[in-house]
Formats: sequence, C-alpha cells, structure tokens
Amino acid sequence: MTKVVAITGASNRMGKAALQLFAKRGWTVYGGARRVEKIPTGTNMHALKLDVTDSQSNQQFIKTILDEQQHIDVLINNAGYGEGGPIEDVPIENARKQFNTNFFGAAELTKLVLPSMRAQGCGRIVNISSIGGDVYMPLNSYYHASKAALQQWSDTLDVEVQKFGIRSVIVQPGGTQSSWGAITMDNVRKNLKPDSVYQPFVDGVDQLFNGSTSTITATSADLARVFYSAATDMKTKQRYFNSFGDRLIVRVARAHPKFYRAASTAILNHLVR
Repeated sequence: MTKVVAITGASNRMGKAALQLFAKRGWTVYGGARRVEKIPTGTNMHALKLDVTDSQSNQQFIKTILDEQQHIDVLINNAGYGEGGPIEDVPIENARKQFNTNFFGAAELTKLVLPSMRAQGCGRIVNISSIGGDVYMPLNSYYHASKAALQQWSDTLDVEVQKFGIRSVIVQPGGTQSSWGAITMDNVRKNLKPDSVYQPFVDGVDQLFNGSTSTITATSADLARVFYSAATDMKTKQRYFNSFGDRLIVRVARAHPKFYRAASTAILNHLVR
C-alpha cells in the first residue's frame, strides 16, 4: 500500500521542497496552503487549499485525503510564520494570530487525523518547530512562545499515543536560505508604533540579521531531507536538527540559560548604542 503524507505550508520553502521529495520517493503527497496555486502538482502530488486558522478548512483538508486514500501515514505540521515586534507594541490580536497559525492549527489537524491513525495502528505526527523554540532574541517573543508551546504539546502527545503505534516528533530548523527573516523584519516594522522607544532594538536586530544571513548555508532541500528522516526513521528521535550547530546552540541554551542570556544581551548591547 502506497504511503500517504499530508504537509501543511506546502506552497514555498521547506514545505514545498518536502512535498517534492516525498513524491520523488514514491509517496502519495497532499500539500495544503492558502496560496494553493503555488503548490506543485503532478505524479503523486495533490494540492489542496488550506487555512490552518480556519476549523472548517482543516476539517475539509483531512476529510478529502481520507475520502480519496482511506488512510494518512504521516502528518507534517509545517505551516507557520513570524509575528515580530516589541512585546509592548505588538497588538494582542496579532499575537493570537501567531498562536492560531503556529500552534492551534497544528493541534486541530492532529486531533482530526489521530482517530484514523489509531484505527490503522500506526502513524507519525511531525511538528516543525525551530531552534527558536529553545533559544530567543528580542522582537520575536510571540514566535518563540508559539514554538515552545508546540514542542511541549508534541512531547506530551508522544507519551499519550505511543501505545497506539503513533509517534509525535519535533524538527527544529535553524537559519535557512530563504526570505523568512526578511518577511519577519517587515512584520516587526509594521508592528512598531510611531516614535517607539524600541526603535534602536529594531535597528540593532536588523543589523545583526543582515550581517549573519550571508553565512547561512542550509537550504530548503536540506530541511526537506530532515523532514523525511523524521517521518520515516524506524527508531525515532524526540528532536531532529539539520546541523551540529543548530543542535549545539539549543543544548547551550537549555543547559546554560544564564550564559546564553548574558551572551545574547552582550551582542545586542554592542549593536544598540
């Protein structure tokens, strides 16, 4: 029986690359996104319109796949974005939108697919978090919080469903060659109030970002391969990383929180003068 995978956020970057990789390796792939016209289609590749913040859209997405294939082996919760800005300046409705996309959308889709996975006695939920679920920097508080929530939720889910042959795992990408960071900084500036006292922080973080992107070597194709490992490894890991550097920074932040905070503060203070 052909394996079936459902991937959210499949219209660009990592999600799009993952859709193409799974299809190339013989899977039947369903990609969901709001911009459905940007999802690749072809042999084994199906595009469905999906807004993960809309319950009816989530229900229709899962129902369509089950009606057509009768089973889903893997759900990859990849849809997400960064709602940046100073905590004081970001409207609370924007913070709710961040959680609805990055966390509650994944939670609802998972709840919808679990009954069929339990019935078949196997399944895998792959939740795409970020190293930002453990590390943090100014102006991304709600993004970090949403990814941290996703990780704790995923770990709890994994304990609850293992006895049914289902696993829930986390992928934590670091920086990638994409427009994600630039889009996030655009959101930061949109949320910044006129004459905001946090303008120096924004300029400093923007400088830090622009100075570091040239050293990023990870591509969407690299992350797609990590997604595939997370979906197919016989011996699952609780966390999947693309590089040693990504794994290292998370370990430092977890094991030495005071050191991480001091280092982050020193870097920012150097930039913000």
